Amino acid sequence: MERITINFDMDGTIANLYGVDNWLVKLRAEDPTPYAEAKPLLRLNTLARMLNRLQRQGYNLAIISWLSKCGSDDYMEAIRRAKKEWLRKHLPSVQWDRITIVGYGTPKERYCETADDILFDDERGNREAWTGKAFDVNNIIETLKELSGK
Repeated sequence: MERITINFDMDGTIANLYGVDNWLVKLRAEDPTPYAEAKPLLRLNTLARMLNRLQRQGYNLAIISWLSKCGSDDYMEAIRRAKKEWLRKHLPSVQWDRITIVGYGTPKERYCETADDILFDDERGNREAWTGKAFDVNNIIETLKELSGK
């Protein structure tokens, strides 16, 4: 039996990129610091405990996140580094099975491997196109509790 993967978007889902002062101006100037400075959007210690429990129960854990809309190759690589560092800093106990950081607009459903794979994403279009089970960002912890049976 295939393992179910729980996938998370980052920006606007677990990281508050849009709450960083002048985030859009900085991104257009190819400044990757908003990705590093973004505050968590939920209690990450609670999220980490839930994710570690679910992984012990047999779920895979993954990130599917987009890069900026435009910029140089060097800028895109800087964003990848910043996002991975954000995950290491804020969720150090989580051992991700996959971290996928792809070009802006890449269809996330390409990474849905089973009809039961889960996506948490703030973008409605991504949730609607997902071929598994998709959830918005409003009840992440409650949804994970239901999955874990706790």
